This record gives sequence, C-alpha cells and structure tokens, in this order.
Amino acid sequence: MAIRITLTGAALAVLATAGPLTGVAHAQGDLDCADFRFQEDAQAQFDLDRTDPNRLDEDQGRDDGIACEVLPHRGTAAVSVPTPLPTLGVQGGVGGSTGPAGWERAVGVALALGGVGLAGTYVMRRRRSVRGVRAGLRGR
Repeated sequence: MAIRITLTGAALAVLATAGPLTGVAHAQGDLDCADFRFQEDAQAQFDLDRTDPNRLDEDQGRDDGIACEVLPHRGTAAVSVPTPLPTLGVQGGVGGSTGPAGWERAVGVALALGGVGLAGTYVMRRRRSVRGVRAGLRGR
C-alpha cells in the first residue's frame, strides 16, 4: 500500500512539473449597467448582441429591448461603445508571466525524479530489513 502512495505522489509531481502551469486564465467579468455612464452607451452594447449575454435588459417586468433604463440619458450627443477588456487574461497580455522557463521546468523534473529515486531506495531498504527480521524469526 505504501509503495502505491509513494509512486502516485511521485507521478503527480512529475505531471505537475511537465504540464502547463499558466494555460488556464480566468475570464474577465461581464458588463453590467454600472459599467456605463449613459443609457445610450449600454443600449449600443446591447444592440451588438441581442441575446443579452451581459443581462443589460434585466429590469422589472418582461424584457423590452431597452438596456439599463435606470441610467441617465445623454441626449443628442454621440453614442460611444466602451471597449471591453481582453478576455484572455494572462494570454491576452493583462499582466502575469508566460509560464515557466525551460530551466525551471528541468529543475522541477529533476527534483521529481530525485524524489522518486529516494522513495524507491527507501522502499527497497525497508523490504530488505523486513525480510531479514522474518528470516531471523524463522531461525529460532
């Protein structure tokens, strides 16, 4: 049983160092009415995708196709659509690093393999000592 636990831990260590560490990035939050200053801006964003993935038409009553009715109106000024932030997170260039360098990965693999070697040595020495004790008990 102990050997299975040891080998499983060693395999997980190797996989953790060999796999991508920064491949998954968290998505940016979606837009809501608080992201807009005027109703016309929210309406322009809503009109880009009428399926309303950002839930801009979530007022009381049934959906009427008017986004963020509680916001003030701009009047006759030009409507500008806010540019949303990139949704690729680290891969989109919003800070962070691009992952481990080649030498860092090599160090991780070497440490994991060293751990496997030490665990194997421990198991072999323990088995030999248990066999020696059992053989000594039989000789009595």
